[in-house]
Amino acid sequence: MPLTLPPGYQSTLTLDSTQVAIKFIKDVFQQKLAEALNLRRVTAPLFVLAGKGLNDNLSGVERPVSFPIKAMDERKAEVVQSLAKWKRLKLGQYRISPGFGIYTDMNAIRADEDLDNLHSLYVDQWDWERTISEEDRNLEFLRMVVRKIFGAMKELEWELFKVHPHITPVLPDEITFLQSEELLKEYPTIPASRREFEAAQKYKAIFVIGIGGKLSDGSIHDGRAPDYDDWSTPTEHGFTGLNGDLIVWNPVLESNLELSSMGIRVDKAALRRQLAIRNCEDRKELEFHRALLDDKLPLSIGGGIGQSRLCMFALRKAHVGEVQASVWPDEMIDQCTKHDIMLM
Repeated sequence: MPLTLPPGYQSTLTLDSTQVAIKFIKDVFQQKLAEALNLRRVTAPLFVLAGKGLNDNLSGVERPVSFPIKAMDERKAEVVQSLAKWKRLKLGQYRISPGFGIYTDMNAIRADEDLDNLHSLYVDQWDWERTISEEDRNLEFLRMVVRKIFGAMKELEWELFKVHPHITPVLPDEITFLQSEELLKEYPTIPASRREFEAAQKYKAIFVIGIGGKLSDGSIHDGRAPDYDDWSTPTEHGFTGLNGDLIVWNPVLESNLELSSMGIRVDKAALRRQLAIRNCEDRKELEFHRALLDDKLPLSIGGGIGQSRLCMFALRKAHVGEVQASVWPDEMIDQCTKHDIMLM
């Protein structure tokens, strides 16, 4: 999206108060998330070795930031793009039982990002992963987990309201679940991003299910890598996919805002199927993929929740740069300053 400059925008907090509020949000939300999903905090890497299949390929076009390691004969390391596969590996190593999981702070650099109000070169997320049983690999379980996460977001809103009464809660009582195929049928003449806009404006908080697989018109709602989320398993009413995005309506920018991407992870059958669909079956020989195919990894559900995006939404900020320190084009800085948007 292009840079949006809301007319008459004025931050509800000073720069100093914003910093205090950011810490409050991060402290409160991660505690509520951990309690809701039975998660314990672990330490995560900033980078991993290339060639092991551990780094996230995202939609398949983003280039990971990499560097050679002098002490390891110039072997290449890559800054993580997310920890989707690393977390699942750790669930197995820590022998975490079904119903319990881990969360961590994920920090990444996405050098190919198009910069605007929502997208930064610097990405900070709570990445979480929870062990599940075979019986949990269904839509009802996915919906249950989404409701718990949404509930933690609503609790955060009310805790913040107690401290800053001028920031009133805006999230609806319930989150609305929609299939990506349903959105296509309801809005067949507009692109997927606009469908999300229309649905978020209507319901205020939505979870779009089945992102990554081909829709009835041959398009894909949005790109997803083939080796973490399960976007191909048949579900109810002829739909496919056990993953999705949590999206809310942003009243400041008057637009949709994705706060989380998550899903039930691939099992052996889904991994083989999705690697074939994406024409990358050679990945089956990578360390992570081999472990999954050899039944050495637990079944899991997991995702990422944007820390800066949640702070931006909760504090009614117009730009993600108001709640995180990053690098921005000079022209963007000048435009924002003229409209009272102070980037860190």
